[in-house]
Amino acid sequence: MEYPGNLFVIAAPSGAGKSTLVKALLELDAHLMVSISHTTRQPRGQERDGREYHFIDEASFRAMIASGDFLEWAEVHGNLYGTSRQAIEERVSSGRDVVLEIDWQGALQIKQLFPNAVLIFILPPSWEELAQRLLRRGEDEPEIISQRLANARIEVSKARNFDFVIINGLFETALFDLKTVVHSQRLKYVSQQRSKSAVFAALELI
Repeated sequence: MEYPGNLFVIAAPSGAGKSTLVKALLELDAHLMVSISHTTRQPRGQERDGREYHFIDEASFRAMIASGDFLEWAEVHGNLYGTSRQAIEERVSSGRDVVLEIDWQGALQIKQLFPNAVLIFILPPSWEELAQRLLRRGEDEPEIISQRLANARIEVSKARNFDFVIINGLFETALFDLKTVVHSQRLKYVSQQRSKSAVFAALELI
């Protein structure tokens, strides 16, 4: 189905800086809105329910799966994550550009349902830097960090399935690259045709 809004799907291994980049992008671009996912994991640090995630228990999550409430869902690091179908469809159909922060499994599911979705993968500059970032966060026990690094090997291998790849070595450069991808997508012929249909019709391009 064609929607006037753009759907940007951003994935990355844990510690690559995805959430920080998306937060900075949203502060710079008033036309973007983030979709808040549901998760069964516990809040970290200063996270609040309804801001970073909708934090729910596993029984409630499973009930939402059974009801078909999720556009996609996956198990990541032992926790469940899902994207509300209704929230995404309402926003892109109204012409809003939406950013989704999800894992690679969910991103590929989204691409099947929304062929026009733009998939962006954030890479760390090296495995050593990724390990240091996870250590500096100070949020996880050593065994959890080891598991995240092991999972990252699998996650990074999926980057070839994405439309764009951004290496987050220097934050300012990565943010510029992310802004460029978003702006370029809005200028594509099909995106302009969807979002500026009245202009295209007046110019007899539809």
